[in-house]
Amino acid sequence: MLTVEQVMASHKANLETLFGLTTKAFEGVEKIVELNLTASKAALAEANEHTQSLLSVKDAQELLALQSGLFQPLAEKTVAYSRHLYDIASGTGAEFTKNFEGQATDAQKKFMGLVDNAAKNAPAGSEAAVAIMKSTVAAANNALESVQKAVKQATEVAESNFNAVATTATNAAKQPAKKR
Repeated sequence: MLTVEQVMASHKANLETLFGLTTKAFEGVEKIVELNLTASKAALAEANEHTQSLLSVKDAQELLALQSGLFQPLAEKTVAYSRHLYDIASGTGAEFTKNFEGQATDAQKKFMGLVDNAAKNAPAGSEAAVAIMKSTVAAANNALESVQKAVKQATEVAESNFNAVATTATNAAKQPAKKR
């Protein structure tokens, strides 16, 4: 049976976890805002510089050369921005996953303690029911571990795909710049 102290300790731990996760979420939002501000300032400065360059163009060939020189840096900056945004999102997600896994492990241990305690205090003849309950809990734990492994693998595949797309985009932007 759970005591009042155990229930209060559980509630306190849950509140601390909630506030910790909220803080991590806000940190992620702050990083995204900072990234967007930095990118916006850089884009504004580059637009000003490009406008000044356009005003000094003397002929059509110089204009074409100026325009073609913009594509590669733009693609590279877009990839870098996307990469930074992805890193922020995956880092924040990793914090949530780590916390969830820790909480799940702790909850599993506590529940197994309750099952063991119930088994010790079970009336004679209920050994089969206790064995079934322990087997069910073990199967649920195995299923949870399988899901966690699948999520980790899916995350690794998504990151690999992101990296491949980013590399392809950067290489595609470099090719037209070299041909001209």
